[in-house]
Amino acid sequence: MTATEPRRRWWPRSVRARTALAAAAATAVVLAGIGWWVHHDVYRQGTRIAEKQAETQVWALADQLNAGVVPRRRGGGAPFEVVATGRRGAVSFGGGMEDFDPGTRHVLPAPSEATQPEVLLIRPLRIPVRRDDGSRDRLHMAGGTYTVLSTDIDAGRLSGDEAAALGVAADAGLRVYVVVLPHTAEAITATTDRVLLRAGLVGLLLIAVVAYFAVRIALRPVEAIRVLTASVTADDPRERVTVPATGHEITALATTINTTLQRLDNAAAQQRRFVADAAHELRSPLTTLLASLEVALAYPDRTDWPAAATTAARQTRRLQALTEDLLLLARLDTRTPAAGPDTVDLTALAARLAEQYPLTGRPLALTCDSTGPAPVHGNVDAYERLLRNLVDNAVRHAAHRVQITVRGEDGWVVLTVHDDGPGVPAEDAERVFERFVRLDDARSRDHGGTGLGLAIARDLAHRHQGTLTLAPRTLGACFRLRVPRAPGR
Repeated sequence: MTATEPRRRWWPRSVRARTALAAAAATAVVLAGIGWWVHHDVYRQGTRIAEKQAETQVWALADQLNAGVVPRRRGGGAPFEVVATGRRGAVSFGGGMEDFDPGTRHVLPAPSEATQPEVLLIRPLRIPVRRDDGSRDRLHMAGGTYTVLSTDIDAGRLSGDEAAALGVAADAGLRVYVVVLPHTAEAITATTDRVLLRAGLVGLLLIAVVAYFAVRIALRPVEAIRVLTASVTADDPRERVTVPATGHEITALATTINTTLQRLDNAAAQQRRFVADAAHELRSPLTTLLASLEVALAYPDRTDWPAAATTAARQTRRLQALTEDLLLLARLDTRTPAAGPDTVDLTALAARLAEQYPLTGRPLALTCDSTGPAPVHGNVDAYERLLRNLVDNAVRHAAHRVQITVRGEDGWVVLTVHDDGPGVPAEDAERVFERFVRLDDARSRDHGGTGLGLAIARDLAHRHQGTLTLAPRTLGACFRLRVPRAPGR
């Protein structure tokens, strides 16, 4: 047991549950991002609104002071304070500043230097902490740093009566402070966060449920395909799944499964035919061999033993050739790649085969024609077996001559084996490459051949990334091998 198996138990096995969980997780990430953006945007907009209101309040207080009117101490609006030089207490205050008792000593600093009147200043200021006002600070401003809007009033513009009404000297400096509190923005943001949280949870649950049932409905054809595929057995591989008419991915899946089942069915049928043909081919020489030996043993005195031994040897050689071909086909069917990156010169191989091929008892001319070396990658034994099978087939059917030609064509090596025999009908151009296939004029097994030579040759050509086809000819048969040319000097 690995270390990750206990943790996998918590992960749902159902595709529906996994999809619902993945959709909910993705939605949660998206909603979290949206919530974070909305939270900060609402807080920023709320702060802007509070600053606008504070700015309006600053100018309203300034207008009252310019008119010589002391601003009324009101509980509504933002906290404000009007301070003046040469005065210990505040000229006016309100909006929560009364909790600090500014009438005795102003909270915010008096102007230390004259600034241009009617100019709005925005800066952060810290509200000082007093020992005697902590219990009365309803807004909890003491010790905090807040954005403060301020503007200065030119007391020189005021008349003596107006300055006296304000309780300041004629040359005093006046300053109006309005504190921007984040409480409103925080309250709006908190309310928005609660609404978004509830809506997000409901949305997550809804999306998970919808995803679960949507996948459940979408997987119904897959379940039907699974049930039908499970019923396919080696004895009856003809079962096919129903292809939905919707045209979506499941249709492609069903079509692919049916195609795969059809290939398996064809492969099984081909395997059965191959076994039956192999048994039939093996039975013929075995029957002849057994019959000749039984007759010889039954009549030993009248048996021509050299002739009987010759017959037995001939049939044994046929059995050996057939067995070797069957073993080679079995190895080729494993689809193992061609051995090694060896370089083989097809021109030299074909020339050597034409020179050394035994033509005893046949008045045939076997020639090889080429324009130069033809290097290819692959196994020399495999190429020799391929060429020998083609030459064996051509010699078996030729009347007077067999021609081997090697040429180079645009990065390919093309080798042809042409005989002047009866040829192959056009309708049998592909059938001759099937296993155990003999055409009507070549069915005599006494001439040699197992019906596997061309099938083996084509499989060897495919293993070397090449092709083997029957080229159309008016006289005789011409087999055309085409393989990639190896790069060389």
